[in-house]
Amino acid sequence: MSARNKLETNNVLDENGNPSGGSVDGLGLHIEWQSGPLGRPEAEPDGAFIDDLLEAVRQRLGFYQKAVNGKFACRENALAITKVEEAMHWLQARRDAREARGVQGTHTP
Repeated sequence: MSARNKLETNNVLDENGNPSGGSVDGLGLHIEWQSGPLGRPEAEPDGAFIDDLLEAVRQRLGFYQKAVNGKFACRENALAITKVEEAMHWLQARRDAREARGVQGTHTP
């Protein structure tokens, strides 16, 4: 599976080898990723999260499903929405589990 447009990706590691930001650029697309965890207490974000992109995709697919009284609605879009929502669910489950362990907002696995 590949992107329809060429994407230039730059994934950054911090001095300890932990994921720490980066960017994605392509036609009509520029993303600056969050640079590391938000920490404790939570700091203000300085970039996008994967959840942000998933929500944008979910919203856009939903728009197609409803636009022009459903003229562009299709099973494939509905299935894609379901899978995006599933991905969002699992990311939230991971955050909840990390919060319960007291490691959310840190680089602790």
